[in-house]
Amino acid sequence: MTTLHSVPRPTRGVVNPAAGERMFRLERYLPEADLSPFVDFFWLVAWSLPDGVTHVQRTLPRHAIHVVFDEGRTAVFGVMTGSFEYTLRGSGRVLGVSFRPGAFRAVLRQPMQSITDRTLPLSAVFDCDDAETERSVLSAPDDAGMVTAASALLRRVLPAPDPQVERIAGILHVIETEAGITQVRQLADHTDIGVRKLQMLFKDYIGASPKWIIRRKRLLDAADLLAKGSDIDLAALAQQLGYYDQAHFTTDFEKLVGKPPADYRRSCKAIDAAPIK
Repeated sequence: MTTLHSVPRPTRGVVNPAAGERMFRLERYLPEADLSPFVDFFWLVAWSLPDGVTHVQRTLPRHAIHVVFDEGRTAVFGVMTGSFEYTLRGSGRVLGVSFRPGAFRAVLRQPMQSITDRTLPLSAVFDCDDAETERSVLSAPDDAGMVTAASALLRRVLPAPDPQVERIAGILHVIETEAGITQVRQLADHTDIGVRKLQMLFKDYIGASPKWIIRRKRLLDAADLLAKGSDIDLAALAQQLGYYDQAHFTTDFEKLVGKPPADYRRSCKAIDAAPIK
């Protein structure tokens, strides 16, 4: 049985995280050592809602491939370029495997762009029975059992680690830590990799362009600030994130998060102030 090593509860990418905390349990677990060159983390969502109560959770996209075990919807998910919503009702559990960016390329043996905004049955990749595999994971008695069952599936097909994964990790680290990078040209200059080469590398190994990843990072930064109730001026925030003007920032933010920045900040504050029932 796998010994679980958890990491702090994630909120980045979860729209209105304070509301979510009241409705479901969200965990992240580190992979065992032999899986760590490929798997970033396992994530688990579990909920038990009273009769008649539903919760629609919106989640923002991440530049990673996910293998998701969800009753009737188990699949390999390519990078999803738009946000997605999941309706919780009754009781349930979902386990996901988030691969390190670029690491699924050697498993699929195709460019990651080929499955962007698409899903594949597990059997297309892992040579397994879809229903039986779903059942083996979701019927496990606890979190550790689910992770153990999913890990066994992954070990069937894992190839030798690809050195490009570490290279990509270094480039993504630059995007995450260098606040001044708001354009692909700036990233190319910082990493000493040509723009065209960056674009081809990301499409092949990640399934999304460097421009998309930089823009997503800016919007996640904004969503995190506003979810925490920051009183930062929105025009100043747009400028800080590299937008030409506040109107363009507002359009992109609303398209991804579902609400304009000011409305999103107000809704998060209202949830924080509401009593827990």
